[in-house]
Amino acid sequence: MDISVVVPLLNEEESLPELTSWIDRVMAKHQFSYEIILVDDGSRDKSWAIIEELKKSNNNISAIKFRRNYGKSAALNVGFAAAQGDVVITMDADLQDSPDEIPELYDRIMNKGADLVSGWKQKRYDPLTKTLPTKLFNAVTRGMSGINNLHDFNCGLKAYRKDVVKNIEVYGEMHRYIPVIAKWAGFTNIQEQVVQHYPRKYGTTKFGAGRFVKGFLDLLSIFFVGKFAKRPMHFFGVMGVVSFLVGLIITLYLICHKLMSIAAGTPFRDVTDQPMFFLSLTAIIIGSQLFLTGFLAELVSRNSTDRNNYQIEKVI
Repeated sequence: MDISVVVPLLNEEESLPELTSWIDRVMAKHQFSYEIILVDDGSRDKSWAIIEELKKSNNNISAIKFRRNYGKSAALNVGFAAAQGDVVITMDADLQDSPDEIPELYDRIMNKGADLVSGWKQKRYDPLTKTLPTKLFNAVTRGMSGINNLHDFNCGLKAYRKDVVKNIEVYGEMHRYIPVIAKWAGFTNIQEQVVQHYPRKYGTTKFGAGRFVKGFLDLLSIFFVGKFAKRPMHFFGVMGVVSFLVGLIITLYLICHKLMSIAAGTPFRDVTDQPMFFLSLTAIIIGSQLFLTGFLAELVSRNSTDRNNYQIEKVI
């Protein structure tokens, strides 16, 4: 199979017939073999009923329905697991992403060697309250990840080589940083394509202001996991050893100063009466705790077995 189109959705009953018909026309025009994987993230409207009707007239459509809302990352992760195409395309269900971009995305993967191609909505039809924070997060992400050629990490329209989606894990709110996850997994040929962005035709956005706070926290998680997931002791252990040594050096200095004062017969303050003593004691305790944290993290690192277990209600 040439292409798998993974579409996460939540309450998009109006747009689904138009979107699937649009994808079908593009695939037929370019003679691609394809599948559309619709992942219903716990919709409360008629989305699933419409999907069942669409399935009757198009055998290329398959769908997964979550029993409740888990979020876009969960929907993408399950869609990636189900995808069989050589190239996996993701797009939102709100008709703001254009299926007409698919042939060029496919070509960039299959013929130009890209592992991942991320869309860039150079001209956006979103309010400033959404575009300005997005630009800030993109700048921060570029700086922390070292992926300097991407302008829009969070664009829903992306293309992946099949190996990429089968070797990465998306959870929490990490869908914003899939290029970063792919880079840490060893897929370094990450490219960008300017794509058409359309105004929302139906419904309202499903993302509120809180996504920016969650996004920043997830970026820190991505940075830590990418750097230290396999070696957490290198993070906690280094800080712990430094803190412990600072405290130990201060303590030894105070003890030596007391012994020298005794030998010289000069007045001196007791070690425990000096503020430096409590500073050193705190540093030693924090250092020990950080070192033990690193040791325990080494023991449990990457051993979670249920992080991506989701309750799926139906599969067609």
